[in-house]
Amino acid sequence: MAKISFLLSAPAADKPTPIFAFLSFAGKRVKVYAGRSIHPRQWDKGEQKALTRGYPRNGPINDWLELLSKRLATCYDAHAAAGTVPTAAELRALAEFEIPDEPEQVLSAPGGLFWTRYEEWVNYTRAAGTVRTAQAHATAGRHLREFSEAQGYAIDFDTLTTTVGDRWAAYLLNVVGLTDNTINKHLGRLKSFMKWAAKRGYTENTALDRVSWARREPDVMALSAAELTALEALPLPVGSRLDKARAWFLLACYTGLRYSDLVSIRPQHVRPATATLPAHLRLTAKKTRAVVNVPLSAAALSIVNRLLAGELASVKNQPITNPVLNRFLKELGKIAGIDAPVEVIRYRGGIADVATAPKYERLTVHTARRTFVTLNLGKGMSAEFVMKLTGHTSYKSFQRYVNLTPQRVAEEFARFHEMPEQPK
Repeated sequence: MAKISFLLSAPAADKPTPIFAFLSFAGKRVKVYAGRSIHPRQWDKGEQKALTRGYPRNGPINDWLELLSKRLATCYDAHAAAGTVPTAAELRALAEFEIPDEPEQVLSAPGGLFWTRYEEWVNYTRAAGTVRTAQAHATAGRHLREFSEAQGYAIDFDTLTTTVGDRWAAYLLNVVGLTDNTINKHLGRLKSFMKWAAKRGYTENTALDRVSWARREPDVMALSAAELTALEALPLPVGSRLDKARAWFLLACYTGLRYSDLVSIRPQHVRPATATLPAHLRLTAKKTRAVVNVPLSAAALSIVNRLLAGELASVKNQPITNPVLNRFLKELGKIAGIDAPVEVIRYRGGIADVATAPKYERLTVHTARRTFVTLNLGKGMSAEFVMKLTGHTSYKSFQRYVNLTPQRVAEEFARFHEMPEQPK
């Protein structure tokens, strides 16, 4: 005799969580993803079904769970009669939604296949090695689920109209409080998913292609040569957390590499100096998959050697995580006196929200990449050469890193024009 029960993946979560069916028989327990998610507060644990009082849209979820339960039981009974047992793969296949001879059940379960495919897309992205991109895709999906729940609108391949796209963007702006740039990115992620799904024959809907949200990039911040020198000269105990954080940051300043590329450096990426070439790093950028060759100065090579020797690892013998590193950098910047006031401009709905903060409060590991570009351009390197080092494939994306501050503009102008003496 088989026993079938339904449980939540994360019953204590404060967001929708997947529903699983458990089939217990002959000492085995098979877990079958039901293809539905629900907020735990809308789930009746005792009855093992969705609450419908006050949640009229949960009725189709219970209809689907009942149908899935019947399918699982029928499959088990057929095997029992033949003296065999069903395989886990066979049972899980019963949760597929594309059942030609049962169209009414498919229609009564909106969104299940959409979210299954969305999760497949996130996992596909993660498997390709772009973990942070996969996390961003998952975040966009979470916002879309929350929008669906708040608006009482079932999200599915065929229900993603231009109107829904516009409403989701407005929800991200007015309810979630995101900036224009982040809204633009989330819309882009959803569009990318729909194109990915279309290539696999999951949908033909292209309505979201007509939805847009103006992207207004914030100003790029970089350290000046003097600020970088102050950070380099800061006396710190060797091997301390701040010493390690500074080493990671300086390596990014010297090479222009992203954090994801810094933490992937291995011995095979270091090419020793030859008669014609200096020591350099040769690796494939995680984000763009472009092969970059970055010459190593003496200071950069020293830090790379420390990294490979394990001297820059955290207490758990792992690289310092990005969020922790950013926190340490703000502390370092404050100690080093990198406190010039800078404007922080965020756009929401086209309206600029302007605030002023000490520069160290905005210091992140990505500031190092921008510093690399700004300082090398200031030394006279061509944009094409710097792009080759950073792995940028388009000048449009690279241009954001060109930090033309008023001081930089004045210094560059003075190189070509005679300027009056400044008052003392």
